[in-house]
Amino acid sequence: MTLSVLQQNELIQIADRLGKRLSANDFTIATAESCTGGGIAQAITAIAGSSAWFEGGIITYSNRMKHQLLAVSEDVLIEHGAVSQLVVEAMAHGVAEVCDSQVSVAVSGVAGPGGGSAEKPVGTVWIGWWINGQLFSECHRYDGDREMVRYQTIMDALAGVLGRL
Repeated sequence: MTLSVLQQNELIQIADRLGKRLSANDFTIATAESCTGGGIAQAITAIAGSSAWFEGGIITYSNRMKHQLLAVSEDVLIEHGAVSQLVVEAMAHGVAEVCDSQVSVAVSGVAGPGGGSAEKPVGTVWIGWWINGQLFSECHRYDGDREMVRYQTIMDALAGVLGRL
């Protein structure tokens, strides 16, 4: 992902704030990413010392990997599709369990330029959060090209953790 210097700085700033908040609560975080391809983990690991509060991340681009690595139900994947509330909630819970973290964030969406549908157009992204045993999720519709959809997803994923801690 090629981001402007301003965008990179924004990601670093929010990740740094997140790290401080997690550390203050003695929490760790894990990530489960699809459409962002590791971008959330990349933003987190740009922060020196993030190993104290970042357990790890799992990129599950295929439905098979969502099922095998994060225990997302095959029936849910078939019935609702990968870009859905139930899937990102299962991903968030699954990665929290795998990484033994109190906090997690999961994303699944249609970054484009293709792959969208009338029901789930390009820019549709579900974000799920596991915060100390509670699940939260939101659907977003982002504008812009693939890079902008991914950038906005990463920013909202990190901001969503901050807002819920």
